Amino acid sequence: MWRDGEFELLCVLGPTASGKTRYAVNLAMQLRSLGIAVEIISADSRQIYRGMTIGTGKDLAEYGDVPYHLIDIVDAGERYDLFSYQHDFNAAYEDIVSRGALPLLCGGTGLYIDAVTRGYALAEVAPDQDAREELEALGHEELKSMLLSLDPEASASTLESKRRTIRAIEIARHGDAGRVDARGRKTYFIGTLVTREERNARIDARLDARLEEGMIEEVRSLIENGLHPDDLIYYGLEYKFVTLYVTGEIGFEQMRERLAIAIHQFAKRQMTYFRGMERRGTRIHWVKMPS
Repeated sequence: MWRDGEFELLCVLGPTASGKTRYAVNLAMQLRSLGIAVEIISADSRQIYRGMTIGTGKDLAEYGDVPYHLIDIVDAGERYDLFSYQHDFNAAYEDIVSRGALPLLCGGTGLYIDAVTRGYALAEVAPDQDAREELEALGHEELKSMLLSLDPEASASTLESKRRTIRAIEIARHGDAGRVDARGRKTYFIGTLVTREERNARIDARLDARLEEGMIEEVRSLIENGLHPDDLIYYGLEYKFVTLYVTGEIGFEQMRERLAIAIHQFAKRQMTYFRGMERRGTRIHWVKMPS
């Protein structure tokens, strides 16, 4: 199908802890046995950062000898956005194709996946004073719910202040209206599916494993090497709550409990985004993953 031009890109997507990386690697190896070289392009908004390994679950050993791209490409603390990802994805994609291999996009950051498969070109968004005044009249909790409905993977920093949340809503609203199919790619989508109960159980087990593997020490090391705690909190989830623990703002048990709940909620928002992709016309072939 690929060599016949039916699709240009494979994509394995799914929420956190659904087994998508392992599935993508196994698929790449199966295709290689058929004489098709495959290279994986990561679609994870946090695995791009060097030094953030345990908390982002890179599990690089899982790739074996399958080549991968867009992991460990910028230093922790640097700001990296959708525009940067589109640029870096295009470069990786063209490099892979130039060598006659099949690119396989794998990850859980739905906005990144949507952007590069549908070819979004997002314009700069000027503040809308009229809309801003309407938003200012709403409470912060209502604004946060509104933002998460527009962008399920909104960063923690955009949710922490009313001003940032309002600005993020402006951008998200403009994006939905102003996205242009500039360079879409014919993509075959595969989704890794687990039940909510199984997913949450995997999240909890994985969290405990990461804590034992040294996630707290990883955060301490990043701070000792000059990364400001606020920069780590910006990345949300593991880095937010472990940083709060390391800096003494919360205790271990509170950190572990709040982090588990936050990851459960994050995975749910990821699935909401993928279902939204389907409603917008993307066909995802869901595969039930074994328990």
